[in-house]
Amino acid sequence: MDLKQIQELIKLVKKSEINELKVQEGELTITIKNRGSENHTYFAAPATQQAPVVQAVAPASEKAPAKSDTQTEAPKAEVAAENTFIFRSPMVGTFYRKPGADKDPFVKVGDTVESGSVLCIIEAMKLFNEIEFDQPSGRIVKILAEDSSPVEYDQPLFLIEK
Repeated sequence: MDLKQIQELIKLVKKSEINELKVQEGELTITIKNRGSENHTYFAAPATQQAPVVQAVAPASEKAPAKSDTQTEAPKAEVAAENTFIFRSPMVGTFYRKPGADKDPFVKVGDTVESGSVLCIIEAMKLFNEIEFDQPSGRIVKILAEDSSPVEYDQPLFLIEK
């Protein structure tokens, strides 16, 4: 089972009223649980290997619930101001703030950005896509995604003041 199939299953569970979906293909078992707005995806190795259950491909992780809660609740609270908006991820991939390990970040909190300014890079299937700002101008208020972390389509990345 490839990543695209798993992502489609996650979307299916999110859109439906299914509480839990369990898929077994060969020795791989995938369980997707829908708990309100949180979806968890677990990959379990065959029982004969007695490997620990590992959580992956989930927007909210059990290891860092405070971080994911902050990412989803903070923008909602700050969006109330009419002069701010959330810049969202245009694709699924890995979020990078810098063009390279020894380089400066594209943008920092407080930076002013213009239309066409590069905000970040999202790596998807070994392709590095520069993500450009598509509004007339704005100022970075908050960076909502961690550097080198996986992001999903439409996930909030930046809080920007108009």
